Amino acid sequence: MKPFKNIMASVVLGMALAAPGLPALAETPPNMLVIAAEIDDLTSLDPAQSFEFSGSDVSRNIYRKLVNFDPLNLEAGYGPDIAESWTVSEDGQTITFTIRDGLSFHSGNPVRAEDVAFSLRRAVILNKTPSFILTQFGFTADNAGDTISVDGNSVSITTDKRYATSFVLNCLTSTIGGIVDEKVVMSHEADGDMGNAWLSLNSAGSGAYSLVSWKPNESITLQSNPGFYLGAPAMERVVVQHVAESSTQRLMLERGDIDVARNLSPEDVAGLSDADGVAIDSEMRGRLMYIAVSQKHPELSKPQVRQAIKYLIDYDGMVNSFLNGQYVIHQNFLPRTYLGAVDENPFSLNIEKARALLAEAGVGEMTLEIGVREAQERIEIAQTLQNTFAQAGITINITVGTAKQVLGRYRARELDIYVGAWGPDYPDPHTNAGTFAYNPDNTDEAGATGLLAWRNSWDTGGLTEQVAAAVVEGDREVRAQMYADIQAQFRDTAPFAVMFQKIEQTGRADNVANMNLGGAITAVSYWPITK
Repeated sequence: MKPFKNIMASVVLGMALAAPGLPALAETPPNMLVIAAEIDDLTSLDPAQSFEFSGSDVSRNIYRKLVNFDPLNLEAGYGPDIAESWTVSEDGQTITFTIRDGLSFHSGNPVRAEDVAFSLRRAVILNKTPSFILTQFGFTADNAGDTISVDGNSVSITTDKRYATSFVLNCLTSTIGGIVDEKVVMSHEADGDMGNAWLSLNSAGSGAYSLVSWKPNESITLQSNPGFYLGAPAMERVVVQHVAESSTQRLMLERGDIDVARNLSPEDVAGLSDADGVAIDSEMRGRLMYIAVSQKHPELSKPQVRQAIKYLIDYDGMVNSFLNGQYVIHQNFLPRTYLGAVDENPFSLNIEKARALLAEAGVGEMTLEIGVREAQERIEIAQTLQNTFAQAGITINITVGTAKQVLGRYRARELDIYVGAWGPDYPDPHTNAGTFAYNPDNTDEAGATGLLAWRNSWDTGGLTEQVAAAVVEGDREVRAQMYADIQAQFRDTAPFAVMFQKIEQTGRADNVANMNLGGAITAVSYWPITK
């Protein structure tokens, strides 16, 4: 693992961390929020490309969307944002949004209906990893000019068929729904990239914060927007440091060098329970921890081997040790609280059953590579898998890298096994069904990197058609049962072993208020926070 890089001195507060045992440093400034977190997964800040956990946090604070969530009342669901209202056509295929008057981008340019249409069209045309969130509605580079249209102060989107309006609107709350400043972005266009290279490292939004700097694997710094239409944020600057080690995050929080620690181990959470001035929050998230086994591998593609692997995982052992208090066993692709979620967890560690399944498949000893990002809990999961797999004659070689490195290989279909986390992009069951169990074109040429089934080279065995049917079902109860049925088949046949659902335990200075991590939508909003 990389050593901790102390960037606080040079980037944040102009002071060095003192050695352990010296008096604690002063508290962070009252108008600045300083966070320690793992942010090495961040690959781009362009909302048309960003598709990682850290990117969601940044984007939610920089970019406004047509519809969005109130971070202090998530149960209310989506509500108006850049759009002050909308109407739906009788056939249910066209939604027309009226754009709120008086909004401005950070540049000072007004937020226009043209900017909204440009942003959505641009995301479709660029066709980056998250583009499927929009293209699933029939939008293409060829038809985007017609299906996403402007009329005065309104924008209309017309889908290829009728979907539940709530499903469409929920999709627009995802990162790819962020509205960018067309004039600024296009002034930085290079070689027809619609400003993608520039926007990957800069910002052009209208949200509560603008980007000051992003230093990959080091820090993100945001500056407040005093003209934010919901009111100027109390935290004038937000700094997120990349700190991979839980023990370092704990020390920084105890000393007052940071306000929030996002990636504490159970041991460090326990150690902070009686610390003065520190509070611990626990929040059920939508994030799932899973492993994926490549279907390009001749042995891993055998049904019995896929089943065997699910019996070679020590679910209870991990949850009761190094994951204690931070994950619960969950073996389904829909997180708890989602429509269609189920609590069926049929697998447990059973070495003998796994050996029998491997023998039935005619598989003897083999050696596999497992890819994992350099995050403490994931490395420990990989090491646990290495131990239990060995008991069935499977040698595991662990490759540890940055999130960008490992994700790059996973998206390129290069890894035998991948240890990953997945969080929903919007609060509708299709967000996970449409990635874990949907893959209409399994060819390498399809390049559908946003679909986990495609990354895993899995043709889904008929689940693609079932997912397509569920997403257009209008009866809520029928739709919920369809997802329950899909997950039952998925558990038995998929080359995925969903293992755990996240309970995020966050350490914070007890003077930090209104910090909501976003629940199942897995993105934090900084603008309501006070100290």
